[in-house]
Amino acid sequence: MQLTVDPRRADRERRYKPPPASSAPAEDLTTDYMNILGMVFSMCGLMMRLKWCAWTAVFCSSISFANSRVSDDTKQIVSSFMLSISAVVMSYLQNPAPMSPPWAALTT
Repeated sequence: MQLTVDPRRADRERRYKPPPASSAPAEDLTTDYMNILGMVFSMCGLMMRLKWCAWTAVFCSSISFANSRVSDDTKQIVSSFMLSISAVVMSYLQNPAPMSPPWAALTT
């Protein structure tokens, strides 16, 4: 038994129209978020002498630098990166012992 009737509804068909070229794609804010996180972790690393915060700041600012575009503010990204590097350097100058993970204090 074979159906010869077309099951598609002709009155529901719509022709595809591409979006207008003037509409810009959504902006990716990963760079800005990582830049802010890097600055926050840098300040926590400097003020509270937490080495893991300083290393997280280096990680966040590296992501921000890697995802930046040519049109982004280079001074702000570089200053965030330098702030995170200085947080690592200052935390190790104050206490040169190796970093212990944050969860190590929970087991003792």
